[in-house]
Amino acid sequence: MPTLANITVKKNDGVTDIVWTGVVPSSGDSSPAVWRSQTVGTAPGHQPQLTLKSRYNGPKTARRLDGDATFPSLVLGSDGKTSIADRLTFNFSAGVPQGMSTTDINEAVSQICNLVAATLIKDSIKTGFAPT
Repeated sequence: MPTLANITVKKNDGVTDIVWTGVVPSSGDSSPAVWRSQTVGTAPGHQPQLTLKSRYNGPKTARRLDGDATFPSLVLGSDGKTSIADRLTFNFSAGVPQGMSTTDINEAVSQICNLVAATLIKDSIKTGFAPT
């Protein structure tokens, strides 16, 4: 079982590192682990956030992992207060069969995560359109 840790990712420029700080570990099934990009905003509610929770499916033949990422767009009002103008959301869900070999699970997870990180998929999400 993984242990909560900070996650370092590249910003859109492909050069600058951003650390997503592990702020809340999962306390068990259906309890989310939480990471925040604490370099954005001064209030926790203004910071990009990722949550990941896991649980068994009904017959306990698979583990279900659900992730939710939110990235707010902050604006400074004329009164000097920062508020959220909009929020990008990204949700994912994975069903990991408990009867599948570890080798096959590892390969599937690596390839699928690398597909989501592929330039074509990132560009599609950035523009809001599937490739034509």
